[in-house]
Amino acid sequence: MNDFLAQWQSAAMTSLGFFWMALWAFILGYFISSVIQVLVTRRQMRAVMGDDGAKSIALGTFFGFISSSCSFAALATTRALFNKGAAFSAAMAFMLASTNLVIELGFVIAVFLSWQFVVGEYLGGFLLILFAWLFVKLTRPKKLIKEARDEEQDDGEENGYDVRHWGDLTDPELWQMVANRYVMEWQMVWKDILIGFTVAGLISAFVPSEFFTWLFQGAGANASELSFGQVLQQTVIGPIAAFFTFIGSMGNIPLAAVLFGEGVAFAGVMAFIFSDLVVLPVLRINAQYYGWKMALYISAMLFTCLVVASLLMHYGLAAFDLLPDASQIENITERDHFKINYGFYLNLLGLLVTGALLYQRWRAQQHDQAGHDHNHDHNHDHNHGGASLGTRIMQTLSALAAAWLVIGGLLSIG
Repeated sequence: MNDFLAQWQSAAMTSLGFFWMALWAFILGYFISSVIQVLVTRRQMRAVMGDDGAKSIALGTFFGFISSSCSFAALATTRALFNKGAAFSAAMAFMLASTNLVIELGFVIAVFLSWQFVVGEYLGGFLLILFAWLFVKLTRPKKLIKEARDEEQDDGEENGYDVRHWGDLTDPELWQMVANRYVMEWQMVWKDILIGFTVAGLISAFVPSEFFTWLFQGAGANASELSFGQVLQQTVIGPIAAFFTFIGSMGNIPLAAVLFGEGVAFAGVMAFIFSDLVVLPVLRINAQYYGWKMALYISAMLFTCLVVASLLMHYGLAAFDLLPDASQIENITERDHFKINYGFYLNLLGLLVTGALLYQRWRAQQHDQAGHDHNHDHNHDHNHGGASLGTRIMQTLSALAAAWLVIGGLLSIG
C-alpha cells in the first residue's frame, strides 16, 4: 500500500511538474494565436478555396496556420469551410495546418523534447498536407464528397477587428476581443491538457520500461541499430496507441516525451504526435459531420500520410546524422520541474498577461451588463439535446484527473 501511495504521489507531482514546465509556452502560444484570430476573419477564406489546385491548398494551409486551434475546434471549422464551398482537399489542408502548424505546439514541443521534434512537427506538417492532397488526387473520392457536402447557414464567426492605424492597437475593444478569444482557446483545450498531463504522469510512474520494449519493437536500441521493419512497426503502433486515447495535440506532448525517454524511435514519436486527428473521438465527430464512409476515408488518409511523413522525417534526419538521441536529452521524469530558472520567470510573466486579459474581459462583461437588462443573455449556452456521450466522458475523466492530482499533491505535502 505504501508503494502505491508513493507511486501516486510521484505520478501526480510529475504531471503537475510537466504542466508548470509548459505553462509559459501555452500562454505565449494562445496569446499569439488569439491576436491573429481577432485580426483575421474567415469570410475571405471561404471565397478563395473553391478548387483543389495548388493555390487553394496553399491558402488553406495559410488560413489553417493563422486559425490554429485544438483538434475538435479544427473539425468544426473545417466542416464549415467545406460546406460553404471550399474544395475537400483545401479543407483538409486547413484542418491539418490548424492542428500541426501551430505556434503554441512548437513551443511546448521545444520545452519537452528537442529542436529536431520542432522541425519534425512543422516540416512534417507540410508533408502531411502535400501527401493528403496527393492521396485525394489519386483516390478521387468524388462520390463520397458529394454525399458528405451539406449546405448550411452561416456560422456567425466572421467578426474581427479592422486595424486601420497604429493607434488602434491601444483600443480597449481590441484587447477585449483578444481576451475573449484567449479564454475560448483555454476553454477548448483544458480538458485535453488536464487528462493528457495526468496520463503522462501515470505512465511515467506505473508503467515499466519492459512494456514499451514489448509494444514498440526495438525500443531502447540506438537508432542506427534499428531495422526498417522495426522503425515501421513503431511508426504504425504510435497512431494505433493514440487512437484509443481522448487526448488532443497539446495533451499528448508530455506523453510523447515519456515515449521518447523510453527509447521509442523518432519516427514512432512523431507518428504519435501527428495522431491527434485519428483518435476515436475525432472519428466519431467526423462520422456525425460527413457520415461513416467519409469519416473512415479521412482516417485512412490521415493514417497513411502521417506514417509516410514520419518515416521520411526519420530517415531524412538520419541521412544527415541529426536524429535526436534520448540518452543525450535529460529524462523528462527526472528533471527538477519547479526550480528557479528562465521558465519560472516566464511563467510569472505569462500569469500577469493572463491576469490582464481576464481583467479586460471582466470589464467588457461589466459594461455589457450595465447596458442591457438582466434577461439579455438568458438564451445562450443552452444545450437542449443534452451533452453528448463524448462530452460526458471527457467531463468524467477530467473530474477524475483533477481528483487524482489534488490527492496526489496532498500526499506529497503530507
